[in-house]
Amino acid sequence: MARRPRIENAGFHHIYNRGVEKRNIFIENKDKEKFLDIVCEVSIFYDFVIHGYALMDNHYHLLLENKRENLSNGMRQINATYAQYFNKKYKRVGHLWQDRYKSWYIFDDDYLYKLFKYIEYNPIKANIAKKIGTYPYTFVYDMLQNRLRGCMQESFVLQWFNNVNELLNSLDLELTSKEQNAINIFQKEAIRYKNPIKKVQQKLKLEDYFQDQMNKNKRNEMIQKAIQDGFTQSEIARYLGLTCAAVSKVLKKLKVEP
Repeated sequence: MARRPRIENAGFHHIYNRGVEKRNIFIENKDKEKFLDIVCEVSIFYDFVIHGYALMDNHYHLLLENKRENLSNGMRQINATYAQYFNKKYKRVGHLWQDRYKSWYIFDDDYLYKLFKYIEYNPIKANIAKKIGTYPYTFVYDMLQNRLRGCMQESFVLQWFNNVNELLNSLDLELTSKEQNAINIFQKEAIRYKNPIKKVQQKLKLEDYFQDQMNKNKRNEMIQKAIQDGFTQSEIARYLGLTCAAVSKVLKKLKVEP
């Protein structure tokens, strides 16, 4: 089976890798700390931003933004440097990683948020945590402990939400089947290089939905209508001066799956 071609384009990428034969790549917490040290050191050199992450015992997820077309070089450096550290520490030889890392280019910010939520739910899915923010070595846990590393300080999460409680409220609901299916479909489909975002043709502009003297109930009704017509939560939030979490809360009250 042919390998998926790499997308080196500057932008957001979901990066995933796991140990050879699904073996543990992190034996103790010091290994996870070392991996994060390497990620941030390489991020400085290659101009990466880490927007989210989760380190499990036998695999990792990174939500990474590259500002130059250098993804492969940077990820090769991260994986090779950590493998050298791991093999030396545990006196082993041979490949640490099952294969080259997997990556998916992220085309829109609605999916970006779904993916962030998906990554944060990894420890819950693995039955080693019951709530987001309670498992060490995830982005939200680091936020709660006020220990985000330098390579994570520009994350969109810090810009989209006013505080960590607002973020936690937004993430509190379980990952819906619709969100999970969207991620599964996205990861299986062929890579698209041109005009990647397929949206419903919009005859109206957002200003056509919202009037200056509109009451809150009518505004919420029009938020639902705009979503149904193909606008994204983030587009609506920016137009109304709200957070994505606030728009998401409106949709949940109206029983609309984002």
